[in-house]
Amino acid sequence: EVHLVESGGGLVQPGGSLRLSCAASGFAFSMYAMSWVRQAPGKGLEWVSDILSGGASTTYADSVKGRFTISRDNAKYMLYLQMNSLKPEDTAVYYCAKRGDPPRGQGTQVTVSS
Repeated sequence: EVHLVESGGGLVQPGGSLRLSCAASGFAFSMYAMSWVRQAPGKGLEWVSDILSGGASTTYADSVKGRFTISRDNAKYMLYLQMNSLKPEDTAVYYCAKRGDPPRGQGTQVTVSS
């Protein structure tokens, strides 16, 4: 059974940074492309970033390009999202997921506010 647990969220001031983590289990993590998606209050799911199975290829939504970096450690079954220069509009619950799958975990709340 696919199990994904997100962590690392919190309250941060505009311009600050956070690093989100996603612990994966129950599937062959290294064989799958992974995604980060987010859901802002009152809005639908928004795709943020993808990373292919080997980690060499990444893509980003225009809204986060140049500020966020996705990475993975296949040996540790971990997915990461480094978020810099955070803006209030980045406030959302962030989820990791196998690319193309809906989020399965509880997500981690990121709040950007002064």
